Order: sequence, then structure tokens, then C-alpha cells
Amino acid sequence: MNTIANILRSKADSAVHSIRPDASVFEAVQLMALKNIGALLVTDNDQIVGIVTERDYARKIALLARSSKDTPLRDIMTTAVMYVRPDQTCEECMALMTENRVRHLPVMMDGKLIGLISIGDLVKHIISEQKFVIEQLEHYISGQRN
Repeated sequence: MNTIANILRSKADSAVHSIRPDASVFEAVQLMALKNIGALLVTDNDQIVGIVTERDYARKIALLARSSKDTPLRDIMTTAVMYVRPDQTCEECMALMTENRVRHLPVMMDGKLIGLISIGDLVKHIISEQKFVIEQLEHYISGQRN
């Protein structure tokens, strides 16, 4: 069974980047650009208090002509952060992302953050899995013809 734990183990970079809620939106965008990521967890005293994404910037800053340097993250972050457990399946995670129109989910175990999963991570894992199955089937079929 493909679980979120398997995906976390296969990620090349398992770092989870975070920022404080009083940081400016500009600082968050800079950090996302530097790390080449699309979301940051917003933490206060090691507790997740929100999540901010490139989509938040586009819709809540750029389109409203607000200043990213003068706007604190707490003004645009999503505070109702959904998360998944490492024992959940890829399918469950994809369904949650699709139903709630989110692209990033923290992975929590026993109340502790252990990772962050993106839709890209899930797609990459599924493609890899399907490629493996295809190769196995091709090997089986070619073995049957000899």
C-alpha cells in the first residue's frame, strides 16, 4: 500500500520551511523563491498557526494592489490548516486535496510535524509507481513469448 510515509521517505529534500506570522508577505515570497517552493507553514512557538502559498500572494496581495512589504502574513494566511497522517494512503491525500482545492498538506504524527506533501510529490510518486507496473508487465509479456 502506498502511504504518505513512503512518499516522505522518497523525497530528495524533506526540509519543511516555515516563517513567523508577523513576517511580511514580501519576506515569505522571497523565502519561497529562494527555496523554490510554493508554500510555507506559518509557525509561532513551534506551533502551526497557518499556511501561506503563492496563490495567497496572487489573490490577496497582487490582485488587490496591496503592498507585500507592508502586509504581515497573518493578514493573508490560511488559519484552518488541514493535515494528513503518515499512514494515510496517496489516494486519501489526493481526495482531500481535490475536495478542498489545496496543493500542500502538512504531515503530522502524534501532534508533531514530520513533513509536508505537495500535489507534485503525489503526482511524481504515482507516475513512478505506474512506470514500474508497466515495466513489470512488459517484462512478463516478453517472457511469455520466448
